[in-house]
Formats: sequence, structure tokens, C-alpha cells
Amino acid sequence: MELIDKPKTKTGQILSVLHILAWVAFVGYLIEAGSIIISYGVSCLNLEGADLYKGLNLFNLRQYNFWHYTLYVSFMVAASILKSLTAFLVIKAIRSMSLKNPFTMEVAGKLEKISYVIFGTWVVIMLSNAQLGMLLKITGELYANWISGEFIFMAGVVYVFSQIFKRGVEIQSENDLTV
Repeated sequence: MELIDKPKTKTGQILSVLHILAWVAFVGYLIEAGSIIISYGVSCLNLEGADLYKGLNLFNLRQYNFWHYTLYVSFMVAASILKSLTAFLVIKAIRSMSLKNPFTMEVAGKLEKISYVIFGTWVVIMLSNAQLGMLLKITGELYANWISGEFIFMAGVVYVFSQIFKRGVEIQSENDLTV
């Protein structure tokens, strides 16, 4: 908890800011998933309610095939939940890390879990892109673009990893230990 309470080093300050940003991402992605689920529920009852979160209009897809629509919305919800889970695991990793000894088995395990969740997110997005490609061929419409906002999220995760390893290198050079 020293990282959150007393960030004395520049690395500690950066990790404290990233801790706050991870909380913002966690809450934001949960809100996104909830908004999509609620919008989907409304669209099941009211055909014109197929305007989902952030103005994504899936009315034509809903008209074309309800099951394709449901599958696509499921991919959107799954991706948002997985991104939220990644942010939560980042929060837990930062909280459990000590700047005096950042490389512990506990932190390593949490980092491994983060990598698995990120991989799972990639799989979900790739499956969604495959479905979108198929729908583009069938309907001639492109319903969304998964690429645009995803890089910023991944960049944040990679930056957290780089800060953890940066501090590990600092400790290694100070104590002549191997990591």
C-alpha cells in the first residue's frame, strides 16, 4: 500500500496516476457493458431501439437477422467486460506491488492473469471481426470498427508493465540482484 499512500519516487507517482486511470477505465468499461446490455434489452422490446451505446446504429442488422444482431451485441458486451476485468487486475497488481520489492510471485501471477485476459479480449474481438466480415459480404454494410479505441487501452496496459519492469531494473542495479 506504500505506492498509494506515499508515492516518493517518480515511478511511484506515475504508478499512482496509472492506478487512478485504471479505476477510471474499470468503471468506464463496466458502464459501457451495462449501457449496451440495457440498450439491447430495449431493442428486443422495441425494434427502433437498436441504437446502441455511443450512437452505434444496428437497426439494419436487427432487421436482417436477430441472431446475428444478438451475437454481435454479445461480442461487444464480452469485450467491454474483459477490458474492465483487465483494468481491475491492473488495479490489484498495482495495489499488491511494493516499490522496494516489486518482483514477487504474487505480482507475477497477477501479471500473468492480465496477459490471459488481454489474450481473451483479442480472441473475442477477432471473432467479432470475423462475424463483421461475413456480414459485410452478405449485407454490404460495415457496422463498426473495433480498431480505433483499442490501441489506447493496450498502450496503457503496456505502459504499466514497462513501469513495473523499469523499477525492477532499478532495484537490480542497486542491489546487484538478478530478476
